[in-house]
Amino acid sequence: MAGTGLRERKKQQTYRHVSDIAIRLFLEKGFDAVSVAEIAAAAGISKPTLFRYFPAKEDLVLHRFADHEDEAARVVRAAGAGVSPVEALRRHFLDGLSREDPVTGLNGAPGVLAFHRLLYGTPSLVARAYEYQQRSEAVLAVALGDTLAARLAAGQIIAVLRILAQENWRRIAAGETVEAVRGDAVAAAEGAFRQLEAGLPWLRAGDVSNATG
Repeated sequence: MAGTGLRERKKQQTYRHVSDIAIRLFLEKGFDAVSVAEIAAAAGISKPTLFRYFPAKEDLVLHRFADHEDEAARVVRAAGAGVSPVEALRRHFLDGLSREDPVTGLNGAPGVLAFHRLLYGTPSLVARAYEYQQRSEAVLAVALGDTLAARLAAGQIIAVLRILAQENWRRIAAGETVEAVRGDAVAAAEGAFRQLEAGLPWLRAGDVSNATG
């Protein structure tokens, strides 16, 4: 068991190491100007090894979202008794805003802004990010009951999280400070989750199993 844990940690370290090198090169030269061979050479590994870790070039960037792919589902599953899925996600997103979690878009660190410019400014990365969002929707739908109603709700929830984060990033990237955006970001999140709660009445605490579809 200990050996398995060590191997997994080393594997994750390799993922992070190669991804960090790739992102640095992409930020310096542009995504399309950097070849996979160049990344492999900079990381000290072969191209076949790199592709074993990252099946597509875009995954070298999107790897940073890997830990967040099932985040919404984890929040829903961990919700306490009497807490609806939407309320649990609302609290989680607001907590992220208070911590200036980059995933919420409310972060003005130069490296974070540069990463988001790379992501949103590269069509192939935007397309690949959509695949990540689809997987997020799928695992959230399972957590919500794995029905048609659950899949529809998951799509709405993931879209709200994405749009809120992009709006925060857009304003900060345009030159506003985090503090100038913070109040509006909180208000927008509160309003968006109120709309979700009102539009998804079956997602009251304890009612997930009653979803139909």
